[in-house]
Amino acid sequence: MGEFETILFEIRDGAARLTLNRPAKLNSFNVQMHTEIRAALTEIETSKEVRVLVITGAGRAFCAGQDLSDRALAPDKAVDLGASIGRDYAPLVRRLRSLEMPVICAVNGVAAGAGANLVFACDIAIAAKSASFVESFSKLGLVPDTGGTYFLPRLIGTARAMGFALLGEKVSAEQAAEWGLIWKCVDDDEFAAAIDKLAAHFATAPTRGLARIKQAIYRSGEQTLDRQLDLERDFMRELGYSEDFREGVAAFLEKRTPRFKGK
Repeated sequence: MGEFETILFEIRDGAARLTLNRPAKLNSFNVQMHTEIRAALTEIETSKEVRVLVITGAGRAFCAGQDLSDRALAPDKAVDLGASIGRDYAPLVRRLRSLEMPVICAVNGVAAGAGANLVFACDIAIAAKSASFVESFSKLGLVPDTGGTYFLPRLIGTARAMGFALLGEKVSAEQAAEWGLIWKCVDDDEFAAAIDKLAAHFATAPTRGLARIKQAIYRSGEQTLDRQLDLERDFMRELGYSEDFREGVAAFLEKRTPRFKGK
């Protein structure tokens, strides 16, 4: 594994853990962090060991979004914000969504702007009760990026998405769970254990099948019912030939814990 300065990264026991590591800046994104995240994702994509990715933040925040001091901003100077979206944020979302394994987002603190939308781009998000979410773009005269305008109405409906994005008000972790923005909210003292338990579960699960579940659910919003039924058929045909399916059936009949290989 490569050496990084703005993230912590390790692969252990089938799980990759990527920690945004600029705590003094609330783990806000800069160019170097994006570069290092891309390198870490490449290691994950080429690894035969990794079966789940956990993304979290160091210190008291998850991610405060873009580090504005990292951009050449001045009151009298225009800047092409679309360049960094096209180069950094949009490709990050695409890679997380296409990663053929579950991506867990462990939201340990505030998630703001692009940091909040990074959470929503992951497959399953768990937040500590002290965490919070805010779409801060409207306060800068901007539009939510990192997939925010796509994820929000699909997760919580148009009315809540509009209020959340237009007002820029903070939403607590408990409220986010009630709305369906995240999978669940847990007490702070139970947070680390909950993440470890979920990562361990996915690291021994039938990864190929989970990847197809992920793909099927994400494609469903763009499909007709007939096409989705065809996709389910095709995935079931593929997975029916898999070693993990045979192991799952054998374990069920033999009343034992399955030993999935993830292939």
